[in-house]
Amino acid sequence: MGFKPIFLFWVMDLRTLLETTLHGMGYELVDLELPGRSGLLRVFIDKPGKDGGIDIDDCEIVSFQLSRLLEVENVDYERLEISSPGLDRPLRKAADFERFQGARITARLRLPLAGRRNFHGTLTAFVQGRLILTLPPDEVNAEGVPGGTVELALEDLEKARLDPDFGSKPGRKQSPAGKKPAKKPAKRK
Repeated sequence: MGFKPIFLFWVMDLRTLLETTLHGMGYELVDLELPGRSGLLRVFIDKPGKDGGIDIDDCEIVSFQLSRLLEVENVDYERLEISSPGLDRPLRKAADFERFQGARITARLRLPLAGRRNFHGTLTAFVQGRLILTLPPDEVNAEGVPGGTVELALEDLEKARLDPDFGSKPGRKQSPAGKKPAKKPAKRK
């Protein structure tokens, strides 16, 4: 029990250190995975306003800078990995929700709202710590009405991510509610 507060302090301090350093370089800290048994410290970065997202040159620049910083700050890790957050990047801060208004997202609540914890839809607005999702017609909102909107508080979210639309593959039917299509039974001879 005595070690937990020290560990939490170290995590918060490391996150602040990385956010400050990356901000000075023009990058944003999206997420951080701390070293476990493998000793891998994984840092997810983004560069707001850059078309095309993070590329290998960005990762190289950040890796070079952070490896020096972590050595000076005596942070214990074995390997450092710098990565893009991907197309389905996590949304954590108010700034993320403001930036990605109009995008499709998935959100999971800590506690159910009208019997549901998972919501999928378009982030219509983010106002005073509350996000407004426009649901697709095949989903029911909190009042039990198909489609419509639902309002979720940022502090009630367990996690949220962008939900990129890759469309369906040619010659393949789009499955309902984003589920994988059923496999066809194998033909027997």
